Amino acid sequence: MEKGLEQVVQDGKLCRHVNGLIVAHLRQNNLIQAANAVASATMTPVSVEEPANRLLELVAKGLAVEKDGGFSSAFFDLGGINSFTPAAPPRGTPVDFSAMNDVKGSSKNFPKHETRHLSEHKNVARCARFSADGRFAASGSADNSIKVFEVVKVKQMLLPEARDGPVRPVIRTFYDHTHPINDIDFNPQATILISGAKDCTIKFFDLSKPTAKRAFRVIQDTHNVRSVSFHPSGDFILAGTDHPIARLYDVNTFQCYLSAQAPEIGVNGAINQVRYSSTGAMYVTASKDGVVRLWDGVSAKCVRSLTGAHGAGEATSAHFSKDERFLLSCGKDSTVKLWEVGTGKIVKQYLGASHTQLRCQAMFNDTEEFVLTVDEPSNEIVVWDALTAEKVARLPSNHIGAPRWIEHSPTEAAFLSCGTDRSVRFWKENPQLL
Repeated sequence: MEKGLEQVVQDGKLCRHVNGLIVAHLRQNNLIQAANAVASATMTPVSVEEPANRLLELVAKGLAVEKDGGFSSAFFDLGGINSFTPAAPPRGTPVDFSAMNDVKGSSKNFPKHETRHLSEHKNVARCARFSADGRFAASGSADNSIKVFEVVKVKQMLLPEARDGPVRPVIRTFYDHTHPINDIDFNPQATILISGAKDCTIKFFDLSKPTAKRAFRVIQDTHNVRSVSFHPSGDFILAGTDHPIARLYDVNTFQCYLSAQAPEIGVNGAINQVRYSSTGAMYVTASKDGVVRLWDGVSAKCVRSLTGAHGAGEATSAHFSKDERFLLSCGKDSTVKLWEVGTGKIVKQYLGASHTQLRCQAMFNDTEEFVLTVDEPSNEIVVWDALTAEKVARLPSNHIGAPRWIEHSPTEAAFLSCGTDRSVRFWKENPQLL
């Protein structure tokens, strides 16, 4: 009988912990070549930290338990499964979207937000991303450039006394691509920014060097790189391209891996977006063929295909909830849908925003209490209560023409919007607004 997806996830976490223990044990015993080989084969950071002799201790305990007549479930509570992927404590508690039906009248009010023009590219602003700690943000443009912002300086711009002051939130501008930027991401473990572009490259930029204008490393792919996502360890990158199968790149060796257990995908299977889950246990691809696919983060096996997730329209974005139990997808059928990862069933639909032209995305806010996306005809940002699926706000975008991208901060009530008008805007909660 086939295992449920939740069990696959748990098995994957246990497998990654065991792999980490093996790599650490080999390294601690100066078997560096063997440690590097295991790390590369299992996608485990070679620098993973474990207490000395931890693997031996656990094996000894396991053998003792087995000798006494069996294993208790407590034996498998190893702790530290994701010890190499520290994360900032999330605001609020994980939301159980299956615990409540759509009940009108119980929706939360979306807080008032103020917005400010942040910067302007020389062509369409196509994408944006926040760093995992929320300290930095970046935007990518059809003018082939990338701008990096320091969020604390952006907030200074919002202060009344700084309206006309000399605050400059742009701390880096990179010009190194020859074609438009499709997607960007921050390394969660280092001051590194990556970008994927139509010139078929992934480029690495070192944010710690103030004078750097160009990439210090480049991965040359064979296809248009449409989306990129760092593994939580920072040691691997997923690249979604015009090819239907996501590429996995080892950051240290640049070795490329393709899933050997991929389903048959037609010619229209180019990937619009690829994203890791919070622990790296899974990743998701949203494709032009309208299918949202869930993949095991260790074996790279496709464990579920949500065929026709958005009717006959493209699936343009997909993001996991923080607890990895739910998936939020957006498509060109003008719907946003919430799926239960374990069953593949639709939990909620968020209706009332039209997006049929641009490759826009839907996002949770930082506490996962709200869902945001774009309404193209009205040039507005639409907000729903995530639990009730009731529309609770429509915000004039202040862009000329519909915004094509919104990106919410993972750590606070703030987000970015990018427009076809070339501008990037910063939005932040302001309870004092009437």
